[in-house]
Amino acid sequence: MQMMQALTIKELTDAVGGRITPRMVRHYHQLGLLPQPARSPGNYRLYDESDVQRLKRIVALKQQGFQLAHIQKLLETDGSHDAPESLLSQLQQQYQAVVGQIAQLRQTASALERLLGRDRSCQTTQAEVLARLKQLEVQTQMQLSGFEELWDELDADVHAHPESFQESLQWLLPDLSNRSEIEVDLLSQLVLACGDVSLVPFVRVGKGAIAASREALKTGCSIVVDVPMVAAALDHTRLRHLGCEVTTLIDDPHITTASEAEQAFWQQETWKDRLSQYPEGCILILGYAPSVLLTMCQAIRQQTIQPALVIGMPIGFSHAPIAKRQLMRSGVPFITIEGALGGGLLAATALNSLAESLIAKPDCHCYLTT
Repeated sequence: MQMMQALTIKELTDAVGGRITPRMVRHYHQLGLLPQPARSPGNYRLYDESDVQRLKRIVALKQQGFQLAHIQKLLETDGSHDAPESLLSQLQQQYQAVVGQIAQLRQTASALERLLGRDRSCQTTQAEVLARLKQLEVQTQMQLSGFEELWDELDADVHAHPESFQESLQWLLPDLSNRSEIEVDLLSQLVLACGDVSLVPFVRVGKGAIAASREALKTGCSIVVDVPMVAAALDHTRLRHLGCEVTTLIDDPHITTASEAEQAFWQQETWKDRLSQYPEGCILILGYAPSVLLTMCQAIRQQTIQPALVIGMPIGFSHAPIAKRQLMRSGVPFITIEGALGGGLLAATALNSLAESLIAKPDCHCYLTT
């Protein structure tokens, strides 16, 4: 086997890509992330395939958000043994720091929502609010009590009229001009169901998912949910109008949490067997147990189940993100939310939005042009 020719530092960065520069490589040498390379007779750094692979791992871990100090320990950890307690402790500290940053950003977003989310019926305009904020800064020197007094004054006029959610969303939603009208409505309903606009970037609508949902609902397809609480959140009036029957997989009315649903699914082989018996072209709505979604993805790979659409939004910090990634690679039309975010209400809201749009706009084809 022919050995790889030695690479210069520029050739190393070209081989790795990812916007890596020679300066960054030299910095990694100083930190000990990269071993010191061999030198040419002219004192130029020379690299081999092992350096290319190590630098690629560094780039990949950095893109995932790991700090450089943690990356070094990860690369030094023997993969055949458990990670050292010190590293796990450091990663936990980094996680808590990130959560703290998210909390601070959420507080900032909340203040902006109180300003931008005010609908037109509110008597105080944004310009007046900004003027008061400037005045408040001078008078109180940024004392929190002064801010609360201002918010109380500005909040007083909301008692005169109901809130206009759509007007607020026009100010708060990101640019969705590249999305179809039906998808924008879907995203809006999901935001309103949880009150968190930051959910939008994590929602994934698979290619052909909206078209598949409309075709299936037109035929009065079966609707399968994982637990009774998801079934309770569905718009049964519209689904009956479409001729769709709702079936519950884990049909235990006492199950009210994701943890209970997860344990129940593992304890009852009957429910695992039932999952593969649902008719072709059904719509599956999973909002609680991640293991249900994992089992469903396995059944899809084995071609024992062929749903028209899967709305997969289970909750969880370990299995749920994995299950959602498998769903997005399954080849079936899907709607999901990346990571641990999700829940039965959001899953049911997604179907309700699709059913409502089909009844209200049966001839709409906007989703075919985006």
